[in-house]
Amino acid sequence: MKASYLKQKIAFGVMRVLTLIVVGILAFILLYVLIRGIGSVLSWSFWADVPREGLTEGGIFPAIVGTLALTLLSILFACLIAIPAGIYMAEYAPKGWLKSSVDIMTNNLAGIPSIIFGLFGMTFFVVGLGMGDSLLAGSLTLAIMALPVIIRTTEQAVVGVPHDLRQASIALGATRFQTIYKITLPVALPRIITGIILSVGRVAGETAPILFTVAALYLPRLPHSLLDQVMALPYHLYILSVSSPEPDKSLPMAFGTALVLLLLVLGLNLVANAIRSHYKKKFKL
Repeated sequence: MKASYLKQKIAFGVMRVLTLIVVGILAFILLYVLIRGIGSVLSWSFWADVPREGLTEGGIFPAIVGTLALTLLSILFACLIAIPAGIYMAEYAPKGWLKSSVDIMTNNLAGIPSIIFGLFGMTFFVVGLGMGDSLLAGSLTLAIMALPVIIRTTEQAVVGVPHDLRQASIALGATRFQTIYKITLPVALPRIITGIILSVGRVAGETAPILFTVAALYLPRLPHSLLDQVMALPYHLYILSVSSPEPDKSLPMAFGTALVLLLLVLGLNLVANAIRSHYKKKFKL
C-alpha cells in the first residue's frame, strides 16, 4: 500500500513539474514579447496610423482591421457549415461506414498543413471561382481550416447533453427538431463556443493561407468590399521580421505587431468566454 501511495505521489509530482514548465514557457514568451513590443504599443499612432517608410514607421491600423475582418468572417462561414454538420453527426447520422468515414476525414482535415490550405484556396477560390486575391477568398480558406475543430466540438457537445432532457421534451409533445433547437443546442452551446475559441486562435495567426489568397504587402487603406485585398497582422509581422531592409527599425515594429496580435486574439477569446459563461449560468444543470 505504501509503495502504491509513493508511486502516486511521484507521478503527481512529475505532472505538477511538467505543468509548471509549460506555464513557465508560455509566461516567458508572453513576457519577452511584452517587453520588446510595449514601446510601440504604447504609442497611439501605432494603433491608429497607416504604415510608412517601407513599413518601418507609422502604424498598423489597416492590418488590425484586416485581421479582424478575416477572423470574424472566417469563423462566421465556418459556423454556418460546422455547427449544422456537428448536430447532424450527433443526432441524425446512422452508425456505420459512412459516419466512420466522415469522422476519419474530419480528423485528417485537422492535420493538413496550413500551406496546403493556402494552395487549395488559391487554385479553387482565387483562380477557379474568379474571386482574385480578396477578403472573401481568404475568409473561405480560413473557414475550411476551422471546420474540423468546430464540427468535432459541436458533435461532442450535443452527444454530452443528458438524454433525460430530450425524453422530457419529446414527452411534452415537441418534435425532434424542436427538441434540438430549443433544448439540446442551448445546453450544448458553451462547449460549442469552446471549439469556436480554439478556432479563433488558429485562424487569426495563420500566415500561409492568407499569403496565397488575400494578404497585401502594403495597402494603406481599409477594404470597401469582400473582393478587396487587405493587410493582415501575421503577414505584416512576417515581412517586418525577415524582409525589411532596415532591421534595426523594423524589429521594434515587429514585436509591437506581435503583441497587438496576441492582444487581439486574447480580446476575441475573452468576448467568447463571456458569452460561454452567460450560457453556462443560464442552462446550468
